[in-house]
Amino acid sequence: MTLDSSKATARAIAEALASAPFEQVVDLARQYAGDPRKQVQASCERALRRHARETAERERVRAMYELMDELGGPGVVVGVDEVGRGSIAGPLTVCAVQLPAEPVVWGVNDSKQLTPARREELAERIAEVALGIGICHIPPERIDEVGMAHALREAVAGAVSDLGLQPDRVLMDGNPLGAVPNEVDVVHGDAKVACIAAASIVAKVTRDHLMVSLDAAYPGYHLAECKGYGSPEHIAAIRAHGLTPIHRVSFCGNFLEDSCR
Repeated sequence: MTLDSSKATARAIAEALASAPFEQVVDLARQYAGDPRKQVQASCERALRRHARETAERERVRAMYELMDELGGPGVVVGVDEVGRGSIAGPLTVCAVQLPAEPVVWGVNDSKQLTPARREELAERIAEVALGIGICHIPPERIDEVGMAHALREAVAGAVSDLGLQPDRVLMDGNPLGAVPNEVDVVHGDAKVACIAAASIVAKVTRDHLMVSLDAAYPGYHLAECKGYGSPEHIAAIRAHGLTPIHRVSFCGNFLEDSCR
């Protein structure tokens, strides 16, 4: 909303600048630039700094979409990422996501770079716009049986299968796995490629929700807080109470030898 600078209060102008859509901020700041009031000048400067940060952020996200297009080429392109590989309890979770070129999911990034609240917001947005989302959980007993490398290949294949389509390219974070045909591996791909970043976010949020529910089933192990990783509180609880069916026995030998035999 445009206000008459000669009649509007400095506070009203500040609120208008703060709430203006990204596309209107620069024009509004220019409109109020001639206002001699210090409060208005400060509001214009803040708005322009915020706009510059948002411009840089949008350029970062656009670059992630451009790399997705470059690496994926024509056809069906899917991004894949995992969470829970280093956990001592709970599943290994892999997500596969097919994103359209538009609309862009602004803010998409490596899930580790985002706050829990921001991950939740982005996971909802990804679910709204994604052309497909596949999830696969590999339970602890399977990880113990076959080892992490094999479990990871199973999880990737399962997540892609859960999409219900045959992708022409599968863009994956990390080093080569050979889990699916047409695999393209990108080191630090969750910070570089839009669909891989989206997969990292959905995988993290999905598994975190599961670990919170497991915390209710197995109280005292701090699963809602540590998400199954080896926090001091989690390890102390295992030493005090022993392992549960959701613990990876093969991961516990370093700190609970007697319980892991």
